[in-house]
Order: sequence, then C-alpha cells, then structure tokens
Amino acid sequence: QVTCVEVVETYVERIKEVNPLINAVVKDRFEEALQEACQVDQLLSEGPGDDYLEEKFPLLGVPITVKEAFSLHGMPNTSGLVNRRNVIATSDATVVSRLKQAGAIPLGVTNCSELCMWYESSNKVYGRTNNPYDLQRIVGGSSGGEGGGLAAACSVIGVGSDIGGSIRMPAFFNGVFGHKPTTGVVPNDGQFPNAQGVRTSFLCTGPMCRYAEDLELMLRVMAGPGVNKLKLNEKVSLEKIKFHCMDHDGGSVFVSPVDKEILQAQKKVVQHLESNLGVQVQHVAIHKMKYSFQIWSAMMSSEDSDGQEVQRFSDLLADHGKPVWPLWELIKWLVGMSSHTLPAIALGLTEKLIKLNPSGNAKLVSMGKSLQEEMEALLGPDGVLLYPSHPTTAPRHHSPICMPFNFAYTAIFNVLGLPVTQCPLGLSSEGLPLGIQLVAASYNDHLTLAVARYLEKAFGGWVLPGKV
Repeated sequence: QVTCVEVVETYVERIKEVNPLINAVVKDRFEEALQEACQVDQLLSEGPGDDYLEEKFPLLGVPITVKEAFSLHGMPNTSGLVNRRNVIATSDATVVSRLKQAGAIPLGVTNCSELCMWYESSNKVYGRTNNPYDLQRIVGGSSGGEGGGLAAACSVIGVGSDIGGSIRMPAFFNGVFGHKPTTGVVPNDGQFPNAQGVRTSFLCTGPMCRYAEDLELMLRVMAGPGVNKLKLNEKVSLEKIKFHCMDHDGGSVFVSPVDKEILQAQKKVVQHLESNLGVQVQHVAIHKMKYSFQIWSAMMSSEDSDGQEVQRFSDLLADHGKPVWPLWELIKWLVGMSSHTLPAIALGLTEKLIKLNPSGNAKLVSMGKSLQEEMEALLGPDGVLLYPSHPTTAPRHHSPICMPFNFAYTAIFNVLGLPVTQCPLGLSSEGLPLGIQLVAASYNDHLTLAVARYLEKAFGGWVLPGKV
C-alpha cells in the first residue's frame, strides 16, 4: 500500500519533528537511508515473489536505529567519550550487519551514557537525552537514546546492549519492549567498550521495539546460527507455564523501595493470569536477591577461569587519549573543566574499593553461583518469574546520582545469565510508563517472549507519548 521510500521519509520527518526535544538520534544517515529505500522499491517492482523475499529479507525496508556504541559503517562510534569524538566506524558490528543483510535500513545512531556504564544517557559529546513522556525525566541507560527514540516513534526497531540492565531499564522508562537474551547467543562483536574476561559472560546484545511480536523476529536475525540454541520454534502453551512472582528484592539497604504503582501493576498482571489462564501464580521470596547489587558488583570485578583480570574503567576512559586520574578529573569537574561525566569519574574512583575486600568478594561470587543454581531449579523447563523492572518509574534528570544502585533490579540477571523480557504495562498516574520483567531459565527465551505477547494484548503495550 505504501512504498519503502514513503515509509523512510515518514520516519525521517518524525525524527526531525521530535529529536530537537528528546535528543535521541545523535547522528543520522537520512540520505543513504532514502537511497536504500529506493533500492528496496526497485527490488519489489521486479517482483521475485513475496515468499522468497520474506525468507531472504525478513526485515526488508524496515527503518531501524542503532545504539551509538555499536559500529555502523560511516557513523561515529564514540560511546560518549570526548577523546573518541573523531572515531568513525569503518565496518558494521556483527548484529548490525545481520540486520542490514535481512533488509533493515538504519536511519542513524542513538545516544548512550559515557562508556555505557550509567543509567542516565548523557555525555560530553552529545549532551543529554530526555524522556518523551516527560522531558524533565531520564530515558535510562545505557541504551537510552534507543529507548526514547523508539517510544517517540523515531524508528520501528532498535539495537541495544545490556550488562546491568542497559536494554531493560530504557525499555521500562520509555514504555517499550526489550529483551536480554540468554548469555552467549547473540554476538557482542563490534561495540565499544566490549566485554573482556569474566564480563563476556554478562554482556548481552538484544532487540528493542514497540511491539512484542518484533522481538522474536529481531532475535532470530541478530542471533544468526546461534538461534539454534533457543527453542523459538516450540509452541508455548501459556496455561502450562509455572508462574512465580516476587514483589521486591527483600529490602536491600542500597536500593529504593518499590513504588506502589509498580507493585499495583504487577498485582494486576498476577490477577489477570490467574483469572484468564486459570494458572496459580506462586509468590516466592528468594533471600539472596536482597544482595543483588553486591553480587553483581563482585562478579563483575572477579577474575575469569584463566586468572585474567577485568579491564579497569579508568583505562577505558583513557581510550584515544592520555591516562586518566579520576581524583584529578573530580577536581576539574568541580570547576567545570573535566571532559567526563560525574558518574564516570565516580566509577573510576570507586572501582579500586571493590578490591579491598577479597574474601568478602569471594563469598559474594559464591553466593551468586548458588543463586544461579537456585533460580535455574525454581524456573526449570516451564517457569517464568515476574519481577519489578526498577524500584521507581523514570526518575528526574540527575537524581540517579542519589540512588546509584537502583539498577540492581535488572543487573542481577546479567550475572545469572538468564533471559529476561521487559514488558510495558501502561502508564502511571503521572503519565509515566509502568512495566515488568519476565524471567526464564537459560535458553527458555521463547517462554518470556510468549508471555510478553500475551501481556501486550491484555494491557495495551506501548502508548504513544502525549496521547493521554
């Protein structure tokens, strides 16, 4: 009914309309995208047949955006680091290449936090991204430009990555879908910074989108041959899923209490599942979840099986430049002269503290492994856990500095390696997105994706910002 050129032009106009307000797309490739759309229309006019095209190019002509931390040929690849502001990608990250080969058309790259290690997407290269539901609030991080851009209908689907919740937090704060796949299925190559040592088991690349049905299609393309490890062809009977529910982490002193409206939204999901599917949702209290932040932190800084230490954050800050001394950067920041953000400087200052208690860390790593076994046993082949995405709805700008560890609600599942789908659940009384995490045992991504599709129908899914 419409040409690919018309579709791409519509999205280009949309970005031009909303991006001055939200600052999600930090560099565009509109001219190249329109040329690629022309090629799609030409291919369609030659008529090789819809079945052939759908099999060979499942994303033919679909406008996408890509987190700026990923290489997209001809686009900047700074990860918000001032020293990298002249770095232009000369190739595509593996997942970007696969999406392009499937026919997707990238419109541009989106903002992230400095070096992807904070949950507000703001840096000294591109500035700050604003939440489309309330410009005074954050989009989350580190795939925040992706979350905000998708919520504001700047593209159809997007590429994110997640080592502590960097897909799921922005998806939650912006009322869209995001999926952190089972670890080791989707390749992480071609992003900066990439994980090294033990962190290669925690970093996940995954899909973000407005509509739940697009998650599986994207996941299939992004995983490539790795998709065979997942059970995406298995039919899911929702009535046979064993649902578990946990309202909060048990009361960690490092983390805010869960907002009443988030708890109410989760309660509505439980009631809906019980009354409509006839299932019994089991309420569970997993004691070790109370130590989510400490477990994540200890496991993130542990050595791998070869004794290789993780790369220091202050070394990453020095990429394409001179060595960085975090204390000196803090002094410079206080007088407005640092080229780094305060969260990045703080992480540089505190990363050495974790090394001061090796025996305590060893205990936490051991606790993490025991929690992983407990979770896998609880969920088994047919279980899904309902768990809050974050203790609060999208916070105001800068306020995460006051509660820096709230990301523990998402981060714990990175070190456990479990697949998690973030699912929107309408808007709060303040007009901010609500949502829930759906968690399954390893390689059972098909279960959380099926539940997300079901909840989208039940609770309405994505809501256009400003529509209310």
